[in-house]
Amino acid sequence: MIRAFIAVGSNLGNRSGNLSSAKSWLEKNRRIKVVKLSPVYQTEPVGGPPQGKYLNAVWEIAAGLKPRELLGELLKVEILLGRRRKEKNAPRTLDLDLLFYGNQVIHEPGLEVPHPRLHQRAFVLKPLADIAPDWIHPELGKTIKFLWEEICARSEAQVWSKFERDTKLRSPEAGNNPLKTKK
Repeated sequence: MIRAFIAVGSNLGNRSGNLSSAKSWLEKNRRIKVVKLSPVYQTEPVGGPPQGKYLNAVWEIAAGLKPRELLGELLKVEILLGRRRKEKNAPRTLDLDLLFYGNQVIHEPGLEVPHPRLHQRAFVLKPLADIAPDWIHPELGKTIKFLWEEICARSEAQVWSKFERDTKLRSPEAGNNPLKTKK
């Protein structure tokens, strides 16, 4: 199994329900195990048409799939939960982005790992830093914690100032995480 990280976001419909459903769908695949969940953050949209706020998180998974197979599973779950790709940066019921697949660097048509813009996105770096601060970006050679601190030190820190903790959601450690599957 390969250690991988997925950025998760939703800004249409029942946002927390969409995240919870995505986790359930992914876990139906025996070759995907959700290992760790970041806290969920409510964030302003970046780019695109006017739209509502997102719920964003990052999940660490153990994957027994090849990178392109994992990407296919992510895209399948997006479609199952109502994602329609009509325009770039449009509102969406679900967005699942493959951030890292082990320490592999992949540049193929339709598959870029590490995610090419993750180091520029506060809404990805903050939850990723919460669960994997010492993970090293294989192309940049910097830890996630360092990348987070860099973005805070630049003008992009304004993006972080727009973040708000969604008071209805709690981190996994708080024991009240809507993303945990009830048994």
